[in-house]
Amino acid sequence: MRLRMILLVAATALTAACGGVEPGTSVAVADDGPARPVAWWGAEGGFVTATMNVLRPPRVVLYGDGLVIVDASKRMTLTDAEAGEVVARMAKHLSGQPPTAEPKPGAPLVTDVPDTVLGVRGKDGKMLEVRVPALEQLADFYPKQLVDAEKLMDGLATRAAAEGTDYAADRVRVVAEGVTSAEGRPSPWPDDVPEPSGVVDPVWQRDVEGAAARAITKAVPAGRTHDRSLFRTGSGTVFVLSWRYLLPHEQSPASPVPDRKG
Repeated sequence: MRLRMILLVAATALTAACGGVEPGTSVAVADDGPARPVAWWGAEGGFVTATMNVLRPPRVVLYGDGLVIVDASKRMTLTDAEAGEVVARMAKHLSGQPPTAEPKPGAPLVTDVPDTVLGVRGKDGKMLEVRVPALEQLADFYPKQLVDAEKLMDGLATRAAAEGTDYAADRVRVVAEGVTSAEGRPSPWPDDVPEPSGVVDPVWQRDVEGAAARAITKAVPAGRTHDRSLFRTGSGTVFVLSWRYLLPHEQSPASPVPDRKG
């Protein structure tokens, strides 16, 4: 029910900001079901390691029940009014923007940095996304609305860091990256955690839950550096093991994220 309420509140707020609404305008929302993002801020691409590319979570996700998760590590809950305002402001900022923004002429060339991805669920229930290459580095060359959208989501991240609690889940994404040489003594492969099979190029990943999730989070405590997370499989191959908690809407690699692209 909160998804419907938040979209209704967002539509009301956006209507007020835009000076009214045409007769017959309605808000179409999907039936309540699994957690669905209603606003989104993340990063994709850039010059990062293969492990980081697989494990990198969205910077901020706001769900239809008001739950905010930051970096898959902190959480807080907004009221319906707060969440509705965030959605309305994001919709205003992103409305009319192209799927991929381009900086104004004269912008310097910036390479190897991630693209910023901003998203909001519209009144039709579909997620509108805008990809902005090098937004932080080229903020002066992009429309102010895109900069404001990022600032809005960054404000949620800052608030969650100060007021939120630790986020944890019973589903975990595990990544194993092979090493050709490593300092330190590898530990035995954690019990209950699946071992990589076949060719690992460049990484192996698996989404796990239950005993496997508990085993990996115990074997590799959050924040452990890679040079201390070496593990040897039963066949003698050494890997660096990393993991993060999955978000409520995230699926296994074989299943696409629901509604991510609308």
